[in-house]
Amino acid sequence: MFAIVDIGGKQYRAEVGRELVVDRLDAEEGATVELEAVLVTGDDGTKLSGESLGGVTATVVEHLRGPKLIVFKFKPKRGFKRKNGFRSALTRLSIEKIG
Repeated sequence: MFAIVDIGGKQYRAEVGRELVVDRLDAEEGATVELEAVLVTGDDGTKLSGESLGGVTATVVEHLRGPKLIVFKFKPKRGFKRKNGFRSALTRLSIEKIG
């Protein structure tokens, strides 16, 4: 059984025992987080959707940062160059229970 959860405006497929890497959540490491399920699908092909689904329980494993991305802006014939780096703040979640 898996569920589609909505975290930070993005949707992720959550299965029990799997880990998800999502945008940074405001929770301590080791804390339990309740996520809102958008869609739940059973092993026999049944699908449920709506407000009465029940949540997905996940544990915060760690907070980490993504790979460094280089943002380079350049305008030819004007001498304009800007170089910036960016690393996104991420959270690794372990899915414990669905429903």
